[in-house]
Amino acid sequence: MQEEAKQQDFVIGRHPAVAALKGEQAVNKVFVQTGLKSDAIHEIVKLAKQKKVIVSQVPKAKLDLLADGQNHQGVIVAVAAYEYSSLENLFAIAKSREEAPFFLILDEIEDPHNLGSIMRTADAVGVHGIIIPKRRAVQLTSTVAKTSTGAIEYVPVVRVTNLVQTINELKKQGVWIFGTDVKGRDFRTWDAKGPVALVIGNEGKGISPLVKKTCDEMLTIPMVGHVQSLNASVASSLLIYQGFTTRGS
Repeated sequence: MQEEAKQQDFVIGRHPAVAALKGEQAVNKVFVQTGLKSDAIHEIVKLAKQKKVIVSQVPKAKLDLLADGQNHQGVIVAVAAYEYSSLENLFAIAKSREEAPFFLILDEIEDPHNLGSIMRTADAVGVHGIIIPKRRAVQLTSTVAKTSTGAIEYVPVVRVTNLVQTINELKKQGVWIFGTDVKGRDFRTWDAKGPVALVIGNEGKGISPLVKKTCDEMLTIPMVGHVQSLNASVASSLLIYQGFTTRGS
């Protein structure tokens, strides 16, 4: 059982299941709750048959166990463990679209729901890829997949050993690095044209000191309310859309 867990992960919920079956990731099996009949379930079964994937009708208790408390909506897809991309591939994607690179660098984001939400925004605006550290940060999991509502299938993620070294490598390739800090300039004045990477910091600590030193410029989100903080995924969305707006659609 432990060996099986290493080789596969679970995509939980109907929309993520459809995205997984339409995507390029290898699908091992589809579990559908016995007795469920709906257009969404019919589509999932149809897609599975088109890919020649086995569909197992199982009791709700089995899905509850596999989902580990998450709302599975009567369907779980067993997929091969998520594969990570490479920096070279991210640059290649930008080149294939004839666009200047637009990357996200996540510095020790720990909440899988935040990562999933950030992936949704990244997919919506055409970010070419996300870079995360191998340690002290959430990796690609079933919770990330569900929260991303399928975006995990379309936004490549690079996992690196050292963010500072990676940022320096990006700089050598002409990428301008923007970080986030309370002492930065108003993000609404940010013009993200050209090759850029946006660094989003940890939910509580923000960007680590060493990573901050490597940034070319810092941005801040001005706030006038009583609660002077934003959820990491919400803050990311504001910054990402500012970048998207100034780059042109």
